[in-house]
Amino acid sequence: MKKKRIAFFDFACCEGCQLSVLQLDEKLLDLLDHVEVAAWREVMTGESDQYDVAFCEGSITRETDIHRIQNIRQTADIVVSLGSCASIGCHNALKNRWPTKKALEIVYGEQAKHFDSIPARPITAVVDVDYQVLGCPVSLTEFEAVFKCILTGQAYDPPNEPVCVECKRNDYLCVFEKGQICLGPVTRCGCNAICTAFGEPCHGCRGLLDQPNLEAAATVLTADHLHKIMDAVAHQYQLTREEVLDKFSLYNNWPELTFEEDDTHDT
Repeated sequence: MKKKRIAFFDFACCEGCQLSVLQLDEKLLDLLDHVEVAAWREVMTGESDQYDVAFCEGSITRETDIHRIQNIRQTADIVVSLGSCASIGCHNALKNRWPTKKALEIVYGEQAKHFDSIPARPITAVVDVDYQVLGCPVSLTEFEAVFKCILTGQAYDPPNEPVCVECKRNDYLCVFEKGQICLGPVTRCGCNAICTAFGEPCHGCRGLLDQPNLEAAATVLTADHLHKIMDAVAHQYQLTREEVLDKFSLYNNWPELTFEEDDTHDT
């Protein structure tokens, strides 16, 4: 059977997801035995424009990005959004809280006029993708699972349970009991609760569950009468409902908007 040709591409990002993939070490070598690498700037020189599978990292932030991702989509049989920037917008979309011109001025000052910029969006808002790998950086367990699904022609559906489920499976102490605010109750699992494994709260980098109850998540930290554990956390942070909800937008700040529906290019 002919080996699939794979390529890695980056848009606006830190390229941390591609670097994380390299940390698979021997597992990555086993996976690459089944494919040919046509383009991957992080690991090889030269590239080919003939590929079957495109792993795309980062967000769309320029007009030229739109044409580039559309060309990739036309060339590849399979497109994978690699990481949260490519899948759900992530940090890049924070700039959409300001008008585009204002955001450019804040970052570049007098040089802002020289930069091409549009409201940031994940690649999933511009083209259809066949697979998504979430996380910031990308979940290596999920990357491996998706890669194997591609090789075997199977579908992959990201898990739709909260991170709390993985904490329970691993018998981790709930970080709320340590007095920390955690987004695990409304964040999609699939990372094996990697942050809480080290005693850190979940910050939501894998995106929200389908139909998350954010209002309830805010209520349990701001209501007058709370469970003693949540009451201790609420008294420690003294957050308003708006401040609690704002925590959920660090990674989950992309509105339901596609390129065709967007009319803010010139704002």
